[in-house]
Amino acid sequence: MERPHYDDSVDKQPISNTPASTTSLTFHRSTGDQLSATQVYDLLRLRVDVFVVEQACPYAEVDGLDLLPTTEHLWLADDHGVAATVRLLDDPAGRRIGRVATRFDCRGQRLAGQLLDEALITIGEGASLLEAQSYLVDFYASFGFEPAGAEYLEDGIPHVPMVRAAQSASQKQNAS
Repeated sequence: MERPHYDDSVDKQPISNTPASTTSLTFHRSTGDQLSATQVYDLLRLRVDVFVVEQACPYAEVDGLDLLPTTEHLWLADDHGVAATVRLLDDPAGRRIGRVATRFDCRGQRLAGQLLDEALITIGEGASLLEAQSYLVDFYASFGFEPAGAEYLEDGIPHVPMVRAAQSASQKQNAS
């Protein structure tokens, strides 16, 4: 499976490998302190729709971390709003990937995979970690993540901690 390449020299760009049957998607990147009020609303709305409403999991989605200048948001948007999103946080052990969500009508198009590819490019050689919902362990493993602990329940949903070790230049070349 070929992974798309992104030119991150611009904030927005069309995604060229989007199926013709879907509307055009635009890639966005912003730090928390650079988000507009509308962008914050749109990102939070998708995350609440997926994590709180769809998964029937009432919890405080607004955690105070979205607007930090060290927080990075990556998302794809179409004419209907945010189609998929991922959030990167600083963590003592590396960059923490979280809040990976795809709008219901956009699933099956590998949008989360495209954003994870971009997140890993952003992270570069550094270590990264995430808390995977258990049914997604194989998905994250396809990006080089490995389980780093036992399964546990978070808000009633099974999760597995996962890490992707820091990558040396030779490891990156071998993975290509």
